[in-house]
Amino acid sequence: MSSTRSAQIRRRTGSALFALAVAAGVFAAAPSAHAASQLTVDLAVNTGALRYGATGFLYGLGDEGIPNQVMLSTLKPKVTAQKAPDGLQHPNGDALKIAPMWKRVGGGDIQIYMQDIYQQWPYENLGINDYLAKVDTMVRKVVADPYRSSYVYVPFNEPDLIWYSGNVTGMAAHWKQVYDKIRSIDASARIAGPNFASYRAADMRTFMTLAKNNNALPHVTTWHELGNDFFTSWDAHLADYRDIEADLGISQRPININEYARSSGDLGVPGNLVQYVARFENSKVDGCLAYWTTAGGLNDLVTHNSRATGGWWLYKWYGELTGNTVAVTPPSASSSLQGLAALDAAKKQARVIFGGNNPAGGTYDTNVVVRGFGSASYLGGSVHAMVFGVDTSGLNPSSGPYLVTEGDFTVSGGQITVPLTGLKGASAYQVIITPNKDTTSAASTTRYEAEYAALGGSAAVTYGSNTGYSGTYFTEGYGASSNASTKFVVNAAANGYYNVGLRYAAGPIGGAPAARSIRLRLNGADLATPALPGTANWNTWNTVTTKVFLTAGINQIEVNAYTGDDADAINVDYLDVTATTGTITAYQAEASANTRSGTAAVGSNTAASGGQYVGFVGNGAGNTLRFNNVTVPAAGRYRMVVTYANGELGPGATNYNSNIVDRYADISVNGAAARRSYFRNTLGWSNFRTTVVDVDLAAGANTITFANAAAYAPDLDLIQIAASVG
Repeated sequence: MSSTRSAQIRRRTGSALFALAVAAGVFAAAPSAHAASQLTVDLAVNTGALRYGATGFLYGLGDEGIPNQVMLSTLKPKVTAQKAPDGLQHPNGDALKIAPMWKRVGGGDIQIYMQDIYQQWPYENLGINDYLAKVDTMVRKVVADPYRSSYVYVPFNEPDLIWYSGNVTGMAAHWKQVYDKIRSIDASARIAGPNFASYRAADMRTFMTLAKNNNALPHVTTWHELGNDFFTSWDAHLADYRDIEADLGISQRPININEYARSSGDLGVPGNLVQYVARFENSKVDGCLAYWTTAGGLNDLVTHNSRATGGWWLYKWYGELTGNTVAVTPPSASSSLQGLAALDAAKKQARVIFGGNNPAGGTYDTNVVVRGFGSASYLGGSVHAMVFGVDTSGLNPSSGPYLVTEGDFTVSGGQITVPLTGLKGASAYQVIITPNKDTTSAASTTRYEAEYAALGGSAAVTYGSNTGYSGTYFTEGYGASSNASTKFVVNAAANGYYNVGLRYAAGPIGGAPAARSIRLRLNGADLATPALPGTANWNTWNTVTTKVFLTAGINQIEVNAYTGDDADAINVDYLDVTATTGTITAYQAEASANTRSGTAAVGSNTAASGGQYVGFVGNGAGNTLRFNNVTVPAAGRYRMVVTYANGELGPGATNYNSNIVDRYADISVNGAAARRSYFRNTLGWSNFRTTVVDVDLAAGANTITFANAAAYAPDLDLIQIAASVG
């Protein structure tokens, strides 16, 4: 909830303070348009394993499927901080309820903001005994949960401002009581704190001293970085804290900055966020984006539940770094231009992510100097560099990254210089350096090159002697494999059908059949197994196209080996994805052929298709809407696009972020067991949006029923049915 001050004061003064800070020169001066700055990367200095620590969220998840699971699975989610079990602070974001999805996508720790059991902000202070009783109840729920080993307890949130302002000693005494209560129920509990609203050197020293003396040291040390001082003083904050540990003889704790980014101007802005990402990764600490807006949108990285803002692409780039990080030197420690880099010897690639300029609306020139090629001889004496950019899109969907420039560079004196001009202050940039093996430009807006995709299993990029491929190379390793995978992240402009063209080579190999096949997987589910005619040799390429229904926004298409022998031995060059047409059948919710039961009723809204919708579905088992005669030609899995509106606000603290409610519906096909789907809040009853739900239909006529025995479902406008493969 990113509560650095009382909510009322914070909302009135945040933007003004930011403007004053800029005027006063709090940030480093913008690089001159006439003198390029320099960002230096040293491939010879290995700084350790990638941590992906900056990919964390506070209330970034709302409910199951909020946001769409693929928005997380395509990142490297490290930590999320969420509401206490059955807490009253907000209507969604319950740690135990989001845990199944978080763990499915490979997420790490789940921090529990325990004081969010209270409804008001600042939290009602009903005395420590009241709180201890609530702690007892919460911990017992956690202990009974199947994901208990993933939870980290956060007993206090911003105690330097709430309950204990100016009283660190009193806070430490109550910390000891709560700490002991938690551990008496959950002996293996990990507990995080002190969770100060900002870095407070003297208070941190006092707290850690008392915690050590009381045998109640936090297992994870947390504080918030929500102010302008982060940009000038992060290194000093970190160094001071590590000095406290050393002075007290305390082993180094993991650090989590579980609320980061300012209340205005940072969330969703790639050029600002990269300054946090770079500093946290280079420091090997974790962090959670602050909760300044609404829950369930990965803190403005996601809009409309399945679409990426510009900021999301930055974290996607970050999650696709592989190998180890290497040293990056910005113009100065407090410079707004910051970066991080990784070198992957197995993949023969180096990647650099950078950005940041003050003011964010300006432009700048910089030279990216990459040194240390002597320690990465596999890159060769001539390398190819691709430079991509991604712009801020606010809360609107981003069109995705674009090619800034590409070129070949001769390594001289063990280094190259990539000169860049006219870069945007609010944008982030990525440089991918490979051996000089390019055959074509990567400027196509519909083509996704395999060598830049995330790889799994035995899939590899080798930069060998093959020819005829597109871009800088391809992926291989599919022969005699059941786990090779090339994972493409595809951005679809709208719900609908797309031609997915797989370019591949399938030359002769051992006793393999001339014709091959491969398994396509979409958004975590098997999709199709297209037949791939053999090619004359491994330098001859062919394209096979599959027509696929994609969800508006981010989709992940995997090209996977699956046989374990050479029947799927191919090399993968790229996917080409272009919009096409196909059969999509619409069924209006208000149609007379449907069956409305109980309170379900037709309403008027000019924003709905046809000007009508069906509302008051749910809030009782008998209040349902059944679509009749949903007809398909063959049995199978279909995509159901549901157009709906949901503007409900729920109970909770009312003096800061909107308490949106993500309504759900229990959806049953032909009377079978219902499956629950949540519908992201649309921030208004006249904002009709879509979500896609998979349904298994029988050949011929089907019924699809929307119900909710406990609460209201969203207002329903229409459903559209489309085959998953056209």
